[in-house]
Amino acid sequence: MAQFGKASAKRSKPSYFMSIIGVTIVLFFVGTFGWLLLNASRYTEELKEGVKMQVYLRNNVTTDDVELLKTYIAGQPYTRTLEYIDKETAKARWLSGDESDFAELLDENPLPNHFEVTLKSPYVDKDSMSTIKADLESQDVVVQQVKYPTKVVESISTSVRVGLIVFAIMAAVFCILSIVLIDNTIRLAMYSNRFLIKTMQMVGATRGFIARPMNVRAVINGALSALIAIALIYLGMIISEYFLPYLRDLRDNNKLIILFAFLILLGISITLFSTYRSVVKYLKMKLDELY
Repeated sequence: MAQFGKASAKRSKPSYFMSIIGVTIVLFFVGTFGWLLLNASRYTEELKEGVKMQVYLRNNVTTDDVELLKTYIAGQPYTRTLEYIDKETAKARWLSGDESDFAELLDENPLPNHFEVTLKSPYVDKDSMSTIKADLESQDVVVQQVKYPTKVVESISTSVRVGLIVFAIMAAVFCILSIVLIDNTIRLAMYSNRFLIKTMQMVGATRGFIARPMNVRAVINGALSALIAIALIYLGMIISEYFLPYLRDLRDNNKLIILFAFLILLGISITLFSTYRSVVKYLKMKLDELY
């Protein structure tokens, strides 16, 4: 019996290297997908925040009216930036765009004073901007007209909606596959320990006593796999940003920290769950069933 236990323990010596590598690979791909998703989300925000709304003012408005309207627009939840552009500034911008000087044909500057408003990204969609336009045009004592690139907004809204649906489906599928792959990797690693688990049970060890060191090891392995995956992802980010500098502008460090924390939690949770389930499975099996 002692010889059986010694031989089984030797034969069932835990081998964690391959399980760590397997979990690391899966977490690396999960993290890479998450990083691409964050970049796509940030790019979409910048695209939306690049849309400008022009609020054209009537010619006879007073300075006080302009200030009141400016205060009103600035206080709205949708306003990201607000700039007042007078006639001369508008003319300078017109001429800087290689346009012809209308002073040769007209006695006065036809360009109206106006506000240029950029909106926060959640408000850049067809319905929200239509509501905002109607609200500003209701200030008809001061406001003559409100314009924005309608076609661009509709195109962005449609693209974002389709993109979100595709990414959501891909993320769900990828998460399910990742969980299954990690679970199978851990179960395969635990398969080599089945005789060790059974031997400990046969000599009177309790389930908790048997599972505790393996659970601790699972936590360590899961965290180690996640840290290796994070290091590889970060290295990949640095290399990508070196060759594609515009990616630096898309980086959101706060969201990256959340992503990396999620990878650590995912690695620990799945390895711990799979390890504990495997231990319980082999404890319930008869000795003959282990062969």
